[in-house]
Amino acid sequence: MPSTPPPARSLPRAALAMSADAAAAVLGAESLAALAGLCDLAPLPVLDDFTTHRARTTLADVELLITGWGCPPVDAAVLKAAPRLRAVVHTAGTVRGHLTEACWERGIRVSSAAAANALPVAEYTVAMVLLSGKHVLERSRAFRADKVRGNWLGTSTEVGNYGRTVGILSASMIGRRVIELLLPYDLPLLLHDPYVSDAEADALGVRPVGLAELFTRSDVVSVHTPLLPATRGLVSGELLAAMRPDSVLINTSRGAVVDQDALTALLQQNRIRAILDVTDPEVLPSGHPLWECDNALITPHLAGSQGNEWRRLADLAVGEVARWAAGDGFAHPVEHERLAFLA
Repeated sequence: MPSTPPPARSLPRAALAMSADAAAAVLGAESLAALAGLCDLAPLPVLDDFTTHRARTTLADVELLITGWGCPPVDAAVLKAAPRLRAVVHTAGTVRGHLTEACWERGIRVSSAAAANALPVAEYTVAMVLLSGKHVLERSRAFRADKVRGNWLGTSTEVGNYGRTVGILSASMIGRRVIELLLPYDLPLLLHDPYVSDAEADALGVRPVGLAELFTRSDVVSVHTPLLPATRGLVSGELLAAMRPDSVLINTSRGAVVDQDALTALLQQNRIRAILDVTDPEVLPSGHPLWECDNALITPHLAGSQGNEWRRLADLAVGEVARWAAGDGFAHPVEHERLAFLA
């Protein structure tokens, strides 16, 4: 007699919880089809308000939430409506905005696409390190105005990227990717991170230094520390004033990590230069003096995943759902005890 095939394994029930715009941007047709093949995915539209009758009905048997930008807080009331919820896969970076303590208390497993989102931020940072070393912004502006190349053999020895010291503030996920991408270049790398041992710093390929030394010795300081109560204003006016003349501050973290008033004053004095993908607030008021600083490049928080880079977030999330549905652990878990140190 032919053997009886094993019973088909039922797919876990899942739902998408994020803003409609986030879902449309990040989860294309192929990603949605892949998710539907891995789980019993609740029909669209996505859940962007957990208080509606439809949301409560959907949550009643959901085992997995696939979240994204714009997901409402998953609090005790939501968990009460979702008694079977066991895991969350986030299609973006930080989960601090929507996962509450109630989720951790229940023991919900959490994954994030922060690793995928870290790469374009690191790529942006490396590009800006190299471009600022060549004084590209300033020289392009002068070339456009004068339309004369000038004596290129008379270029100042302050211009260029050979032996230029780069200081990394925080070996966060993004900070580590920046270090990894900068290692092939002739750029000595310094790191300040009180949670990184000397042995770990050596393994990363960087020299550990104190906070003040990072700012006094670096030609470029790149900020990658998350915004936490302890890091608000961490990059103080005193540290900024100690930077080498014509050195560069790059901030792709959060604007409030830096004393913005002190930075503005130094830029107005042409003491240093700055590349800011973040400010406080975002966006700066139209009359803010930073807009008038020619030695500051301000970009609209674009370093993170955008455009076709959103597909990388979706691919990571699909992979995590596949692992979880198969009974395996997440490749990119978010641990509660590390949450206070994450962006």
